[in-house]
Amino acid sequence: METDEVYQILRDAKVLAKRYYHLTKKPLGVTGEVAEYEAARILDLKLEFARQAGYDATEVKDGSTIKIQIKGRYFSNPRMRGGRVGTIDLKQSFDTVLLVLLDADYDAFQIFEAARPAVVALLTRPGSKARNERGSVGISQFKAISTLRWERTGK
Repeated sequence: METDEVYQILRDAKVLAKRYYHLTKKPLGVTGEVAEYEAARILDLKLEFARQAGYDATEVKDGSTIKIQIKGRYFSNPRMRGGRVGTIDLKQSFDTVLLVLLDADYDAFQIFEAARPAVVALLTRPGSKARNERGSVGISQFKAISTLRWERTGK
């Protein structure tokens, strides 16, 4: 994979996605790919090939390879911070989940990380069909079980 070329394409996609949203008030549908790119660029992760079941990137920590699932959420309005995290499939192999929050320019401003045991506990907790059956949780719920791994300073 030609990483520099891929990163250039994703930088271009961010510009197009911003223009598209400005014209239509709808996201272009590149949030997941941009979130993966931003996480890899900021945290120096190794992105996996498309359709790798369960995880999007890897990172070596203390000699072990960590499988990372990456979720992204785009906010066109800086005052909005609600919404849901995309589906997390517990049947797949991953060690940790990153939630990359993107601003109106599709630039990351925060990255949260939750370990698999915390994600499993949250998704299997009784009470919510969206959470239990679809693996979908609110951003505030995800933040509650995660740690802030990175935050942009200034801009």
